[in-house]
Amino acid sequence: MVGRKIIHVDMDAFYASVEQRDRPHLKGVPVIVGGPPHARGVVATCSYEARKYGIHSAMPSRRAFQLCPRAVFLRPRFEVYRAVSAQIMELFLEVTPLVEPLSLDEAYLDVTENNLQMTSATHIAQYILAEIKRRTGLTASAGVSNSKLVAKIASGHQKPNGLTVLPPDAVLPFLSGLKIGDLHGVGKVTEQTLRKHGFNTVADIQQSPIAELRGLLGRDRGTELYTMAHGEDERMVRPHRERKSIGSESTFEEDTEDIDTIFETLKREALSVVKTLNQKELVCRTVTIKWKTEDFQSRSKRYTFLEETADEETLLRVTTKLFNEIEFSGPIRLIGMSVSHLEAPPLSKQLTWQDIDSYL
Repeated sequence: MVGRKIIHVDMDAFYASVEQRDRPHLKGVPVIVGGPPHARGVVATCSYEARKYGIHSAMPSRRAFQLCPRAVFLRPRFEVYRAVSAQIMELFLEVTPLVEPLSLDEAYLDVTENNLQMTSATHIAQYILAEIKRRTGLTASAGVSNSKLVAKIASGHQKPNGLTVLPPDAVLPFLSGLKIGDLHGVGKVTEQTLRKHGFNTVADIQQSPIAELRGLLGRDRGTELYTMAHGEDERMVRPHRERKSIGSESTFEEDTEDIDTIFETLKREALSVVKTLNQKELVCRTVTIKWKTEDFQSRSKRYTFLEETADEETLLRVTTKLFNEIEFSGPIRLIGMSVSHLEAPPLSKQLTWQDIDSYL
């Protein structure tokens, strides 16, 4: 689908940038938005000043403090971020009805046909970035290409406040210079497997027979990686993304405080969910565990990945992590686990933000 014009817009250090905008004295200062430094919590995002110290999203706040003790730690103000995000999404919809939000701070736009009646996707992207700055006082980065896959990679190429345009004839040369791990969706295990067999760059994948990749990774994953390395991605920009979930839960015959019993039950339900997830050939982005107290009060805790997954080990590890963070204060009636933000295995995208509501 060479004729498509896709833009991926990604706000720059969104939460932290909003805080620096609203508190001018924090400009130029390492700012960390997330959990407090001396308690359990994680980094939601951080300013570019903080990133120079090696701090990144999803890092434990205590570790971030160790790396940069002079950083300013702020609790998230999600109501403010949502309001700013609404402003930005309104702008996107003024440009085209084909907007697919991925989170509060990023979205795909199909501008092949657009309300601005402009033929240049580059000019549209420039207009969007300028309007974001004018309306919100914030900066964003954008990637322009003929597919979602390449546009997303491009948007991260010149952050912050950057614009990278990759017309069809520039896609293969651009991708060839990337490391394997730069392809969205290539996790550590896949990367290690490929490196073990001499694949270090995307160019190595481009120059290899597809049969070799299928032999290393399996037919489906090998084919997917081959097409990704060649910039092939026919996924459409979907304005209305269907939200689905898969879950399983158990109610105890009698309320219990036995931690081992509760955990083993949760593990069994989690394995059932993972089995269903794989049977349906889906990947998920969010894991939620839910429990009910003896007085029928429902509680939950969730974790959102930076990369979609259906890996059993990963999902069980996160389920266990969430369980270990619960402070039960009495008998439990019910325990369960669910996964949400489901999709068919994509040619891949990653989040640039960490949903940590439940941690704070």
